[in-house]
Amino acid sequence: MKLSEINIRDPFILTYEDKYYMYGSRVGQPYEGSMWGDQYGFDVYESDDLENWSAPKCIFEKNDGFWGEYHFWAPEVHMYKGKFYLIATFKAKGRCRGTHVLVCDTPNGTFVPISENPATPLDWECLDGTLYIDKKGKPHLVFCHEWLQIDNGTVCEVELSDDLSRAVSEPRELWDAKSYPNVKATTKKGTGFVTDGPFFYRCENGELLCIWSTHDKDTGYVELVCKSSNGDIDGDWVLLDKPLFDKDGGHGMIFTDLGGNLRFVMHSPNTILLERPRIVSLFDKDGCLSI
Repeated sequence: MKLSEINIRDPFILTYEDKYYMYGSRVGQPYEGSMWGDQYGFDVYESDDLENWSAPKCIFEKNDGFWGEYHFWAPEVHMYKGKFYLIATFKAKGRCRGTHVLVCDTPNGTFVPISENPATPLDWECLDGTLYIDKKGKPHLVFCHEWLQIDNGTVCEVELSDDLSRAVSEPRELWDAKSYPNVKATTKKGTGFVTDGPFFYRCENGELLCIWSTHDKDTGYVELVCKSSNGDIDGDWVLLDKPLFDKDGGHGMIFTDLGGNLRFVMHSPNTILLERPRIVSLFDKDGCLSI
């Protein structure tokens, strides 16, 4: 398959042992009650060159032993202490949307949950978790508290146990959707402000950035950048003035290709059934975002 033939949202690319592994949210024909069609599992695509990809291989799907029933969204796969951890969003009838951690010995095998419950608060509607390891080596889950529950969506973090199975701290808010002055409401009533897709990148100069997405009043789906005041998760987070991308694309992440070059991938356009992974170079010679 060519990259342009793959219809997924929220793409995430892992580079491992001379190969690329791409994950994302499945997209199918919309129907009443499901904007993005049937989403009951996660797939991986494999490539040697970022252009030609294998057919999708299922790495996790809905089953009777797992609480999640639908809205399988935004999978990320991180290497941590010799294993591969899938961090993704799930929803079930009568339960809040949550971010759960799964594990596998390989990036393309069958992943299994590492705990009974998600790592996000059970009474919060949460999505789009990502893993961050702080300067002391402690793991953190960074996620979005969803606008559907609190109107003004936020980006929050919790410290995780060493095995990533549970939160060991109370949630802490890093910023909210209205931190972006041009944020657009999602409803006709002028309510609902989105945060989604946080992902961390450390510059060569030590600065810690977090990219994330929301909706712009003029340009649609946008990719924004926040910077930590102290180069770590516990700093104050300041929104940089210029969006990273403001032409109807977002929920991106940063990865290093096999040639050692830094790349950015997102889905664009943000239109149902037209979404495609878009891979671009957005970095200067010093390894900082060219924004």
